[in-house]
Amino acid sequence: MTGFLLARPDSVVRGTGVRTTHRDPWQAVQALRDGNAVAIAGALPFDPRLPAALVEPVQLLHTAGPWRPAALPELPRVRVVDETPSPAEHHDRVARLVELLTEPGARLRKVVAARSLRAEADSALDPQVVAAYLLIRHPQANVFAVDLGPAGRTGATLIGASPETLVQRRGRAVWLYPLAGTLPRRADPAADTAQADLLATSAKNLAEHAFVVDWIAERLAPVCAELSVPGRPELVGTREVWHLGTPIRGVLRDPAPSALELALLLHPTPAVCGTPTADALEYITAHEEDRGFYGGAVGWCDVGGDGSWVVAIRSAELAADGLSLRAYAGGGIVADSDPRAELAETTTKLGTLLGALDCAAPPDPE
Repeated sequence: MTGFLLARPDSVVRGTGVRTTHRDPWQAVQALRDGNAVAIAGALPFDPRLPAALVEPVQLLHTAGPWRPAALPELPRVRVVDETPSPAEHHDRVARLVELLTEPGARLRKVVAARSLRAEADSALDPQVVAAYLLIRHPQANVFAVDLGPAGRTGATLIGASPETLVQRRGRAVWLYPLAGTLPRRADPAADTAQADLLATSAKNLAEHAFVVDWIAERLAPVCAELSVPGRPELVGTREVWHLGTPIRGVLRDPAPSALELALLLHPTPAVCGTPTADALEYITAHEEDRGFYGGAVGWCDVGGDGSWVVAIRSAELAADGLSLRAYAGGGIVADSDPRAELAETTTKLGTLLGALDCAAPPDPE
């Protein structure tokens, strides 16, 4: 069993053993409120109506400082074997979405469209080893490996390196760092700087980002006595892409909701779903394949209500036998999105996980 691992740049949390599992996250909330659970850890699915993979671990260990994996075995060869949908089909899906978003009186303003790749390994991949390789390649990311068995996906593991914090709570202090708006990095430093400047001034990306920040502020306002939201986003660089990000800080009202309750209040944000969120969720579930836990949330919460949750992007689900995995990536589609650019963005994002496995994503068709 994989258990639970969340390695942030400043700390590592590991959960071992299982006292009880929770498919209904609100049962987990109640267990914390009643004091029946010392801690909860695991993952929430993209679609909140589906079973969660939450456990009360026997032990939840916290270590300050970054995770420093020991010597690692060489990874087996990994190759991409199929894409769902195909690049051409994803391009057409985005084109249809743009048409829908630009119709007179359209209610939807943004929808996150996703696609996935299935890859196979010559021998079984160890989830902890894959997570360690992700950390080496992305030391500033939130690296995770979570057993999905409690949700009925026996033996499967969610693995990823997310740049995005959904919510952290320490006492009454709450901190979030939503990301939305993306452009790929460039190898040439001058071109990369120009790309960052382009993103920072892009009306399309700034509007997409504003959807997310405004929605989060609206959701937090009833539970926060104080809320600080910067007027403009800042640039956030990963190995593959530039993002727009906004650090949001607040002070919770008493009685303060727990970190798990805050995660449930906020998930799914428009960054992974769309605007209006409920309508975007219905559209996605009607027109896409099951995303599983991609775009969900990974984290923990203790009996005092403190905890951390990250958005489960740049992630893959590793099969129980370790021989295959499905990696996901998506992008926010708004009225002036370009289908070709959106397809390229998903390919770039898939490189976060596939690059750590030395497995290149297939090129997008011309």
